[in-house]
Amino acid sequence: MQPTRPTDALVSAPDPAPVHAVPARPVPPVARVSIALTGALLAGVLTSFGQAVPALATVSNSAGPWFVVAVLLCAVAGVRAGRVALPLAMLLGVVLLELMHVGYWAATVLRGYPDVLSITNPWVLLGFPAGLLAGAVAVALRVGLRGGIRGALLAAGALGVVAAVLVGESVRAFLRVATPETTPAWAVQLAVGVVVLVVAVVRAGSRVGRVTALATGFVGAVGVLGALLLIGG
Repeated sequence: MQPTRPTDALVSAPDPAPVHAVPARPVPPVARVSIALTGALLAGVLTSFGQAVPALATVSNSAGPWFVVAVLLCAVAGVRAGRVALPLAMLLGVVLLELMHVGYWAATVLRGYPDVLSITNPWVLLGFPAGLLAGAVAVALRVGLRGGIRGALLAAGALGVVAAVLVGESVRAFLRVATPETTPAWAVQLAVGVVVLVVAVVRAGSRVGRVTALATGFVGAVGVLGALLLIGG
């Protein structure tokens, strides 16, 4: 009997069965919202522990990162535009920021430090307008991803708002609370805010979009600075 040649084996081998790609199933809305709510609690817990780490203390004591996290969590929840969807997104932003306060309070108390979670707390009160704004920003960014003139304008304004929060808080820190040890961290936050504003201007795509980004960035930063000075001095 003659041995089978490699070429004979290749010729006689059956064709492999075609592989059909299985389309990914969309994540149910309930699961997305649950992930966002859990993430908010976790962000609050991590903030409490982060304050005990020198390298993270300044970031953990600033409100800007919380606002950014709220926007990202709203995006994770799948917020969208619409007559009913937009108010729900803004309400979700409030819930997320207040859950961060709950997580922070619970972790701080469990760590043995006194803390009070009260509706009269200025930062808890600030969570209401900031949460509404975070939800609206997340919706605007989602619409902006679709492209078009309207989307570009909304995205430019939304990024301008994010930049305003980061820059406004940083300026307030330099005026009131910054120390030689914390100044570098506040400078980083300020730089991040400026970069976000530059990105908003560059990707605006039109003169109106660039003006929108700059206006929301500068005017918003002044507003954030004024609000923080009014609340915390």
